[in-house]
Amino acid sequence: MNKILLFFLLFFVSTAFAQERLIIIGGGERPKDALTKLIQLSGDAQGEILIITWASGEQPASFESIREDLASLSPIKIVHAPMSPLTAESKITFLNQLKTAKGIFFTGGDQVRIMKVLEDEELYKALHERYHQQVVFSGSSAGTAIMSEKMITGEGKFDVIDGTQVEVKKGLGLLTNAIVDQHFVKRQRENRLMGLILLNPELLGIGIDENTAVYVQDNYLAEVLGESQVLIFDTQGKEKELKVSFLKKGDKYNLKKKKVIH
Repeated sequence: MNKILLFFLLFFVSTAFAQERLIIIGGGERPKDALTKLIQLSGDAQGEILIITWASGEQPASFESIREDLASLSPIKIVHAPMSPLTAESKITFLNQLKTAKGIFFTGGDQVRIMKVLEDEELYKALHERYHQQVVFSGSSAGTAIMSEKMITGEGKFDVIDGTQVEVKKGLGLLTNAIVDQHFVKRQRENRLMGLILLNPELLGIGIDENTAVYVQDNYLAEVLGESQVLIFDTQGKEKELKVSFLKKGDKYNLKKKKVIH
């Protein structure tokens, strides 16, 4: 009996303190406070961040850019994941890299390229397993777009507010209660996100501007980092009625209760 009680106690403690961490950047300059948070959550100097450049058309240059940014802030170990397309051998290398990484960062480019690699179900599941094992995930631009289950591809008709005109595909889906858009204010992308949220009223729309990031804990507590704004769209259960929350650095939002935290 005591062994059974001990088992449930250990299970409760391990699950109670488990934490999912996600840092999503809207593109442009990567905010220093967002990268500092990524480094901290990845173990600082004793940690290791795995950089995935599959979205980029110039993968070595993409890696070098984020490597320089991170190295300027910390001596943390920075590892380049095998470049796409993966071979049978490089896939094994990548899976082994996942086992030791404490942080994972997806660079920008074309989000569809990332998900093309992740059509491999083993890789898709391996990333989810690490996320649920307290490995912090992050990305910028295309690396942010993949984080929602419904991923905006960038294709469609955007001069109307009509979600049926916006192409979406399956994303990595670490953020389950929202659709994410990036470069938001800079590139005036409100039409496509509002259209999608009106079409999917059960979800929030999170528009992250350039030089700005959102730090999400446990899929519900969101905090704005960086320089510009984050806009959150909520239908509040009433189709064709949108509430818009304008958030800036330091502001927090409860994604489950759909309200700003004061």
